[in-house]
Amino acid sequence: MIVGSDRANARLAMSIPLHPYRPRLPDFRNHGVWLRVLLAANGLLLAVAFADNRALATLPRAVAELAALVEPALLIVLVLLFAFAPRLRRLPPRLGGLLVVLLAVATVALLDAGLTLLVGGGFGWRAPLAAGAFALLILAWLDLHARAHAPALAEARLAALTARIRPHFLFNSLNAVLGVIRDDPRRAEAALEELAELFRALMQDNRELVPLSDEIALAHKYLDIERLRLGERLRVRWEGDACPADTLAPPFLLQPLLENAVYHGIEPALAPGEIRVNVSVMRDSVSIEIDNPLAAKAAEQRPGNRMALENLRERLMLFYDLEARLDTRTTDGRYSVRVVLPRRSAL
Repeated sequence: MIVGSDRANARLAMSIPLHPYRPRLPDFRNHGVWLRVLLAANGLLLAVAFADNRALATLPRAVAELAALVEPALLIVLVLLFAFAPRLRRLPPRLGGLLVVLLAVATVALLDAGLTLLVGGGFGWRAPLAAGAFALLILAWLDLHARAHAPALAEARLAALTARIRPHFLFNSLNAVLGVIRDDPRRAEAALEELAELFRALMQDNRELVPLSDEIALAHKYLDIERLRLGERLRVRWEGDACPADTLAPPFLLQPLLENAVYHGIEPALAPGEIRVNVSVMRDSVSIEIDNPLAAKAAEQRPGNRMALENLRERLMLFYDLEARLDTRTTDGRYSVRVVLPRRSAL
């Protein structure tokens, strides 16, 4: 009733709570934030050097002098912000922003004083003032970036709700249940319960990270339903490390990838096929790899629109910015999808 109905999807869209944007300090442990700050700082450095030196002959020296102050100060500030990022994000945004500006001013002032003592010449009061102004500008820019992308959370969730589970999955699952309801009513009842669990998870608020162990349990339920329909043709091998209970991941991370593996690798083939799932949890990252066989002429039989992969890439960007990645490859007659996430744990 829900999947495949435009009217139901419209009602579902209206039911999504759209929370207003709440200003927060950027996550200074995010690689994307570091990259943006470094690019902006070095761009400003070059702009100042060009503005003060019209002659190209003196430009390299001016850039070197500015870099001697800017680069160490920038790295020191970023390292300190990285260390204190969790505490800063718990403060009120204005207070946290003020501390970031003061940190930039104090760091540049101390380094400029050191340069004055060592080489007998510094930039004076202009350097700390410029550092404070730059910190304000970068915080404002990052806030605008966050505001611009905040509405995409709801839009991405809508896309996930309409594309995450294909309409044929519900149809096939119900047919599979009907096929065994007389011969094995208990198995049919268990399949309906698993199907209900899948759609209950689908209808939850999917804008927060969830335990990876829950995602794995949900993936097992999905595979059990598919196994009811495909029988011995579907084989799944789980490999890798035991998943710590506190490891977090985006909701519905595994199910769309497994559905793609079944749809493109198992269903078109006449012989049994094996899907391999490898989950590796390291100190700073989590790697999840799913690979499936490529049936003969599978690409011709079932052309994919890559909606599930693009949907997942978008959600990874929203959750992690540049810290997560999704790679695909085809080797030796098997198609593989690998997702690498930064390690996040429940507090």
